[in-house]
Amino acid sequence: MIYTLSNPQICIRIDTHGAELCSIMHGNVEYLWQADPRYWKRHSPILFPIVGTVYNNSYRIKGKEYRLSQHGFARDMEFEVVSITKDASRFVLKDNEETREKYPFPFELETGYRLDGKTIEVVWKVRNTGNENMPFQIGAHPAFNYPDFRPEDEIKGYFGFDNSDISYILINNGGADTGQEYALKTTDGLLPLRTTVFDKDALIIENGQIHKVCLYDKKRRPWLSVKFDAPVVGLWSPPGKNAPFVCIEPWYGRCDRTGYTGEFADKDWIQELAPGQEFVKSYFIKIE
Repeated sequence: MIYTLSNPQICIRIDTHGAELCSIMHGNVEYLWQADPRYWKRHSPILFPIVGTVYNNSYRIKGKEYRLSQHGFARDMEFEVVSITKDASRFVLKDNEETREKYPFPFELETGYRLDGKTIEVVWKVRNTGNENMPFQIGAHPAFNYPDFRPEDEIKGYFGFDNSDISYILINNGGADTGQEYALKTTDGLLPLRTTVFDKDALIIENGQIHKVCLYDKKRRPWLSVKFDAPVVGLWSPPGKNAPFVCIEPWYGRCDRTGYTGEFADKDWIQELAPGQEFVKSYFIKIE
């Protein structure tokens, strides 16, 4: 089921399948990627209870092995509607027999969307409804259309950041952290988004180095921005496809290190909730 929220500035649509944001309209312009499967079949999936991959798609809780595919299961499940108004909505996913086979914890994952002028606030509430500590990760994966995209242009736009000294890591072909850091090279404070930028897959910026990313058009005019307090952010477009979109992804978590076989609760950037506790976080998408 698709629900629409609107105000005089913007109109958005949310699908109860994955509680996924699937459209952002400002005037007659669509800002969110429309999921053409030739490039990528999603719009803005929620990543839960993992971000990225666990090594070899398996992980361990108290020595018992479980299997999870990339980015977890929430993006492929139907959420229930909690509330809908003209400019705000809330959806919830609760654990069930299917989820407990992959992730053995009782939980509630609530996702909310709220409009304020040209800004969309995306809210996550993760509740531990069980009786033991619950480790998890959560992340966003919104894909934004390049403004005035032309496949023949070498530079599709620019990224601007709220920090000028940034390093990033890459993932290997198996989706694991390579353990190497690289300096992010900018020009006049901006990262030119050439067709080759993501040839080695996502750029992962961690340790809270940045909290805002702005996408500029080819004339260096602000197009949209994503603001967050997440400690990790991924920047991505499909390698080798010259795709018409780019992703800005706030994450509370990331993939495993190469060869990691330890406990899930000890993996990098894990979050943890005691019984009855809530994890509440927001990020903001602003049309500039």
